[in-house]
Amino acid sequence: MPTARPRTEVEREIRDTLGLVPGFFGRIPDEVIDYEWTLFKRYELDETLIPNKYKELMGVALHSETKCRYCALFHTEAAKMFGATDAEIQEAVHYAKHSLGWSAYLNGIQQDYDEFAGELARISEHMTTQV
Repeated sequence: MPTARPRTEVEREIRDTLGLVPGFFGRIPDEVIDYEWTLFKRYELDETLIPNKYKELMGVALHSETKCRYCALFHTEAAKMFGATDAEIQEAVHYAKHSLGWSAYLNGIQQDYDEFAGELARISEHMTTQV
């Protein structure tokens, strides 16, 4: 890990970016605060290959399942901050519910994985030629 900046410098940057240093950042140990802030900026605030709105909608969907109320609230508010509508947030949660239901079903019936993979390849090939 590269040499870490002093906590005061990192907290100044956090304050400049977010308007305050959230309590959860205040509790991160000194030796990793710079590292954790760098990762947070990169994946939560910076544009990456996946636009922020979509990353946050994925976070909403993901944490509707993990049932972490902190993360669900964070990603919902961040999704709105990056332009997601209430309808898009509802769709993300509904998609999570739908996808998780299929996961429970396929695992519960112990669907043969190789058969599933082969059928999915055939479906993909067929649908790709329909476009």
